[in-house]
Amino acid sequence: MTTQSFDSGSFHAGTPRSTTRGVLYVHTAPSALCPHIEWAVAGVLGAPVQPVWTPQPAQPGSYRSELSWSGEAGSAASIVSALRGWSHLRFEITEEPTASTEGSRYSFTPDLGVFHAVTGLHGDIMIPEDRLKAAVVRSALGESTIELEIDKLLGKPWDDELETFRYAGDGAPVRWLHQVV
Repeated sequence: MTTQSFDSGSFHAGTPRSTTRGVLYVHTAPSALCPHIEWAVAGVLGAPVQPVWTPQPAQPGSYRSELSWSGEAGSAASIVSALRGWSHLRFEITEEPTASTEGSRYSFTPDLGVFHAVTGLHGDIMIPEDRLKAAVVRSALGESTIELEIDKLLGKPWDDELETFRYAGDGAPVRWLHQVV
């Protein structure tokens, strides 16, 4: 396991920044896309990254990697923005909560796009009140069932699509990346 550390400064415009950590799981990526993913993540974190790419047995010809990262709060959202436009890419990223920010979980598939959920201290998905109310209204109007609406709020369609790729990666190496902020 390789550890990378780097310092991008501890203050921004006189305001201390919250530091957090998380994990980026790239479940499927064509080989030609792997260096572009590395460059995009490095651009967000402010330092080069060198993930270990292993073949993805669930989709021959594609690769997978896991990167544990540490950086400024909001980095997960920035990484998602940098990666979401590429076809044939499936990934998930988590960001732990800090004293001043909520945690996050993002999932991406080419067919479904981006799923985002706010997560609590123990990783549970926290569903905002207005989203619950909207789900109840759609169900009451007959547009959907409450079960289907709850599944969408919890990201079940993304979980269903990604589950095969998650298991295929069991035992794969993880590279830890640390950013001192």
